[in-house]
Amino acid sequence: MRAVLVANPKGGAGKTTLATNLSGYFANQGKSITLCDLDRQQSALRWMAFRDSVLPAVTGYFAGNQISSNLPREADWVVVDAPAGLQGYKLNDYLRVADKVLVPLVPSVFDMAATEDFLNAIRGEVRGQRSKVGIVAMRVDPRTRAAGMLEEFLKHFDIPIVAYLRNTQNYVNVAAAGATIFDPPKARHRRDVEQWSTLIEWLAE
Repeated sequence: MRAVLVANPKGGAGKTTLATNLSGYFANQGKSITLCDLDRQQSALRWMAFRDSVLPAVTGYFAGNQISSNLPREADWVVVDAPAGLQGYKLNDYLRVADKVLVPLVPSVFDMAATEDFLNAIRGEVRGQRSKVGIVAMRVDPRTRAAGMLEEFLKHFDIPIVAYLRNTQNYVNVAAAGATIFDPPKARHRRDVEQWSTLIEWLAE
């Protein structure tokens, strides 16, 4: 079992979008996947409730504001959708059980400012494990000024950007049906799937 923590202290950063689509990717690869929802709103589990039984299976559970060291060992992958406001000793607990940490980040001055202390805390906790933490730039084209601003901001943390995901309604549309961009028909979301390739490679490291 390998665990991926998806975390950002700010609401609206795209944590659940990232967590559900990552779960969909693993499911479509034939992996057994468990989605652990830590958010009080239980958005990830609400998404699962809409998922058609004919699609590759994603199992999951609500863990409240707790995370057990006894994550489901029978799963190939566990994706943990963390709540907003995550900090302190709970953040440290979550970091210890995760093999990889993905931080979705929107390149706006407000989102970057709200995430600065969080990134500093992560950097201190995983010092010497540079390959453990990656940034996913959400709703941005890598060729834009906004992307350049984000890259400049992240130089202070020495945390790599592992993917740029464009601003598209495709994620919203598939979520309404409990689906992901990796579920059939895949051809409809080819451009979005391609943007995940660097993220998937990074997870495999």
